[in-house]
Amino acid sequence: MTAAHEPVLVIGAGAAGLAVAAELRRLGVGSEILERGTAVGSSWRGHYDRLSLNTCRWFSKLSREPFPRDVGVFPTRDEWVRYLESYAERHQARVRYGVRVDRIDPCAGGWRLATSGGDRVARQVVVSTGFQHTPRLPDWPGRQAFRGRLLHASGYRSARGFAGADVLVAGAGCSAMDIACDLAAGGAARVRLAVRTQPNLWPRRMLGIPGDLVLTAFFRLPARRADQLAAILRRALIGDLSRQGLTPPPEGNFTRTARLGSGQSPTIIGRPVIRAIRAGQIEIVAAIEDLTAHGAHLADGTIAQPDAVIAATGYTTGLPPIVGHLGLLDDQGRPHVYGGPPAAPGLRFSGYVSNINNLYHEGRKTAEHIARELANHTPPPAAPVATPPAAAYR
Repeated sequence: MTAAHEPVLVIGAGAAGLAVAAELRRLGVGSEILERGTAVGSSWRGHYDRLSLNTCRWFSKLSREPFPRDVGVFPTRDEWVRYLESYAERHQARVRYGVRVDRIDPCAGGWRLATSGGDRVARQVVVSTGFQHTPRLPDWPGRQAFRGRLLHASGYRSARGFAGADVLVAGAGCSAMDIACDLAAGGAARVRLAVRTQPNLWPRRMLGIPGDLVLTAFFRLPARRADQLAAILRRALIGDLSRQGLTPPPEGNFTRTARLGSGQSPTIIGRPVIRAIRAGQIEIVAAIEDLTAHGAHLADGTIAQPDAVIAATGYTTGLPPIVGHLGLLDDQGRPHVYGGPPAAPGLRFSGYVSNINNLYHEGRKTAEHIARELANHTPPPAAPVATPPAAAYR
């Protein structure tokens, strides 16, 4: 029926889940990680080949454990995966692979997890399945009729296979910029970037300094002042790309963060992307409105006829099917409470931020909260959590 109770079950063996498990072990608390994939960091392994972190190695490490000395300033996808593997081994993470968690419900003594390997019960549960979990492919009208190649960025690996092709990339985030640059350098005949919302651009490097170091410092300033300084840096280090189709949005990144109350990451771009845009190797065009058998209608009324459309349109958390019935998520499927405190007694979320450098800090706070509750014998939930209308999570 149900397996033996575990003190703590952690869902997800990515960076966030590993950080929680390592900190729990440091505090003398046992845990087990349930991972749907076959290895730690499974989602990272599937990203495109040219991917490297936008946070420097000093801000991407978990705990006080640095990267090997031969790793560059911005670790590559494979270097990051190797780091997670080493981290899991050093901290003796107990990971059960190939286990998918389908639903979480309160029960006598804690929480019951319905999994692909049977029910599991734990007094404490930490959900760390990732900020970017489920690919989000826009439901463009005519999508099914498009005869070209249509894929989400999660299915893109490299420019191989796109040589000589006309490719339309939808999106204005870091992945969209990187993929467009990779295609332009890798032999695609034409690369266009369909932009719906103008991005707040941020330089990957600033006079030799990693851009994320400066970005973190700016978040400590008043929002309006930070936006003013960011505009100066953009003009000096990126320049005016309005003639190419990229204009600064009316609301700066820091003001937007202050208004929404959560971290909003700018689009971080390096010199190769800027050069490709200026040289016309990446053309900025209007957003895709709908698809037809042979092309795409853009928001400005023009028609593109690409061989392939790549949707770098982001991800969802994938949480509604698992915990949506518990009333713990906002209308975007993100947890209301995460990063330490419980969202419900004995149930926490960790890792639902867009920047890696917060994962360790969240893991530490989450583990400390759990350790205190277990030491104080805080009672588990005695009654089901309030359930919102089912329509809210369709």
